[in-house]
Amino acid sequence: MKRVSKYIIMSGIIMAMYSLKNNILFNDGQIVKSKDITVNQENWDELVVYHANMEDISLTVDGKKIDTDLIYMQKNREIMVPASILGETFNCSVHLYNKTKLVLERYQTTAEFIKDTTAYYVNGERKVMSLPMVERDEDYYLPLSEAAKSMGYDFIWNGEENNAVLVNENQSEQVLPYKYDLRDVRRASVIKNQGSFGTCWAVAALTALESSLMPEESLILAPDHMNYQNSFSHHSNEGGEYAMAVAYLNAWQGPVLEADDTYGDEFSPDFLKPVKHVQEVRFIESKNYNRIKEMVYKYGGVESSIYSSIVNTSYRSTYYDRENSAYCYIGEEKPNHEIVIIGWDDSYSKENFRIEPEGDGAFICQNSWGEKFGEDGIFYVSYYDANIGIYNVVYTGIEGTDNYDNIYQSDLCGWVGQLGYEKENAFFANVYETKKEESIEAVGFYALGKDTEYKIYLVEEFENKNSLNKRKLVKTGYFEDAGYYTIELPERVVLPAGSQYAVIVEIFTPSAVHPVAIEFQAGESTADADITDGEGYISLSGNTWENVEEKQNCNLCLKVYTNDK
Repeated sequence: MKRVSKYIIMSGIIMAMYSLKNNILFNDGQIVKSKDITVNQENWDELVVYHANMEDISLTVDGKKIDTDLIYMQKNREIMVPASILGETFNCSVHLYNKTKLVLERYQTTAEFIKDTTAYYVNGERKVMSLPMVERDEDYYLPLSEAAKSMGYDFIWNGEENNAVLVNENQSEQVLPYKYDLRDVRRASVIKNQGSFGTCWAVAALTALESSLMPEESLILAPDHMNYQNSFSHHSNEGGEYAMAVAYLNAWQGPVLEADDTYGDEFSPDFLKPVKHVQEVRFIESKNYNRIKEMVYKYGGVESSIYSSIVNTSYRSTYYDRENSAYCYIGEEKPNHEIVIIGWDDSYSKENFRIEPEGDGAFICQNSWGEKFGEDGIFYVSYYDANIGIYNVVYTGIEGTDNYDNIYQSDLCGWVGQLGYEKENAFFANVYETKKEESIEAVGFYALGKDTEYKIYLVEEFENKNSLNKRKLVKTGYFEDAGYYTIELPERVVLPAGSQYAVIVEIFTPSAVHPVAIEFQAGESTADADITDGEGYISLSGNTWENVEEKQNCNLCLKVYTNDK
């Protein structure tokens, strides 16, 4: 039973209302009468609220059901919704400032709600709602009808189905603002300087991660730890790329605080514990500028890459205009430098660039060369740059370290390659053994392309690969973007210590020929990858299975998260 407000109602009134519901008469909306039973409006409202909260209230947005059991009906029959689901509900940015002001941003609309007050503001215009925004159960709740109105949705309550229905009334107005800058909304992290080390990949990844935590949290994370304490075979001047950063974070090897691992001293202490658990990372489709912009305002900085001919702040380049801090490379060179997109300006003049691009517009980017570079560490990259927006990473699921007690994994290097049957679909499974009595809480894996569909199965008693055909379906779903995702299971399964079990994913990725992410010894950077630490299986149809460690010399990227009983 979810945590909802309870109201004490006389049992006689409840029985009378249910038994005589077909004979109830309303008199000016104030009195409800039937035979010798009289119920005033207050009691009637309490009965409606009680009945609504007896079961989970469902939420449907533009025909799509939102998976939640957190909303409830308040005593004045107002549906209260937590801030934690508003981003998914309205496809908007949701951020809390100073633990008092909740800000929703969606296309051209900004709505501000203030804790414990009924006043709120939509694009600066003052509005009033029936109930204030309140803090409850470590979340912030506000009336759904007003939140919907502020974001351009119609609200309908279906009492028969206990369902709140939202319909977008302004489909034609879904246009992104022409300019947006995370600095203006206190969601851009501090400028860093990588110095003489080849750590732009680590600095950019953690800068994007820090931005995704803001403004609720302002952390300075340690690139040194990411550089030295990952599972790859490389050194600080050999560089890296975004998949290495994602693997380090998904494996819970970090991040750690800069204060605990100082940058640039070529030393990183062992046994530091992560201060956050990264559970979701999205890879945005190449050159999909609207999607990149949407990620910036919803989640924070987007890590991307450019080809840079500049090696330091004093270096001059054909592609960089120092006076305007404007960069544009048009050519065949591949990306060699990681940066973070923190905004955009559609009207940024093409005349600001040394090599004039086809049109106006630029991404506002944060570099890793200190404040002496560009505009206090910021520069503008033309929309027409050859490489900006090809590789794009945004950290969309960052949780506290108390979210799960255990992580089971065999892919510390993460997504190194892909496996499959020249088809868009495949089954893959990993076998694990509980250390204690544990409940299986969630499963994590990669989607290697957009619009990926999945089914998750569980085998509670694994004996051999034939056990995989006795699987039980526990969850189905869909990912709009490629990336790494953690999927919570709807029902926790408790297993005794020493239990061997298997998790199975059936995956379908449009246009893919190898839809399963794997770890293997692909070259010098993954030469030390341990391929003996897992037991994984793959199948085309889910009937005949082969062991990937034995047959393919690889590990599957399929993690399990558990809690101790």
